[in-house]
Amino acid sequence: MRKVLVIAYYFPPMGLSGVQRTLKFVKYFPQFQWMPTVLTVRSTGYFAKDESLLKEIVPLGVEIVRTGSFDPNRLFQKQEVVKMPTERTRKLLSRISDSIFVPDNKFGWKGPALKAASALLQKHKFDAIFATAPPQTDFLIGKALKEKFRLPLMIDYRDSWLDYPFKFYPTPLHKYANYRLEKGVLRSADAVIVTSRRTKELLLRRYKFLTYNDVQIISQGFDPEDMKVASGVKLPRIDKMRITYSGVFYEDRTPEYFLEALHLVHKNNAKLRGRIEACFIGAFRDEHLKIVNRLGLQNSVNIRGYLDHVECVHYLLASDVLWVMMGDDKSSPGKIFEYIGAKKKILGCVPEGMMRSTIEEAGGVCVGPRDVPKIAEAIIRLHEQYERRQLRGPKQEIVDKYNRITLAGEAAKTLSALTD
Repeated sequence: MRKVLVIAYYFPPMGLSGVQRTLKFVKYFPQFQWMPTVLTVRSTGYFAKDESLLKEIVPLGVEIVRTGSFDPNRLFQKQEVVKMPTERTRKLLSRISDSIFVPDNKFGWKGPALKAASALLQKHKFDAIFATAPPQTDFLIGKALKEKFRLPLMIDYRDSWLDYPFKFYPTPLHKYANYRLEKGVLRSADAVIVTSRRTKELLLRRYKFLTYNDVQIISQGFDPEDMKVASGVKLPRIDKMRITYSGVFYEDRTPEYFLEALHLVHKNNAKLRGRIEACFIGAFRDEHLKIVNRLGLQNSVNIRGYLDHVECVHYLLASDVLWVMMGDDKSSPGKIFEYIGAKKKILGCVPEGMMRSTIEEAGGVCVGPRDVPKIAEAIIRLHEQYERRQLRGPKQEIVDKYNRITLAGEAAKTLSALTD
């Protein structure tokens, strides 16, 4: 069995969607003859913590090496779980961070990570390095280790770097500095994988030294193990149509237009009051709760807060429709693929682009992210299908495309090609 060093700042027990892809690669790599060792940070302040995720890899004997880091999260390490700030505050802090740190505010992890990784690589034989981002600091660590130890480097774009829709460049110099760093990483990498065709297109358009075959698409996915319900567990079902959103709202991802549409449904169809529940799993900000109260939707909204991943999936399986909202066509939210794995009808409030095509291929319904009347119409149509028991999720052949075991096998195959 070959060994790969996985560089991932975001890793359990941190929660939220950013850890899922890396965790599942680590979980399933051993099935394809690759034993991972994970390099990550020590317990630090973050918006969510989920110890249950770590239990998935304990039986595999995966070594996890944790180091300190000089970054803003360190200020909250005694709290461990940090309350989500208001969106205005979060956006302001993010803009300040992007103005000060290049490529990101996790740059202070590079020194401790390189020291720990160098000790590992000098003591044990590794066959490859796998770095996943964001944060892009992970890529810089991978590049430095590749150059020092002459090992193959595979980089994994969970989101775009230069073209990330929520990245702020206060000056052209800031953008150029990120461009130079990304270009250097791509020239150094032996393999590049991305989560979507859109990210691949953007890379090929900007960096002419890359060929079509240099960038491989391995999409986000779902773990079939997560979709199994343990014997004796009762799913939290209700006797009304439940529309569930799983995740965090930030930047242009907001529940405002969906809530206004639900209010419009109730206003024009009094008989539907009390027959539709909007369920929100994940941090729900006070400013969004004010929208619920302003629209008089208190009896139609169920706010569950952050749940561990197992319980979150139970809610997905106990829902009738799963909702996603995004305002750009450059991101690849992992929740969409978990929705597909749950085999539920998806309501996508998304623009034209790759994610809309993915949802529609899975039999979902898509409308514009801010088109309140169209969202209301979609809710009514979905309820009519619910009443007739005609809500249908994706076909099995579509579900199978996003199985994380298969996707981990594709990534492992690429690693093997680098070392054969």
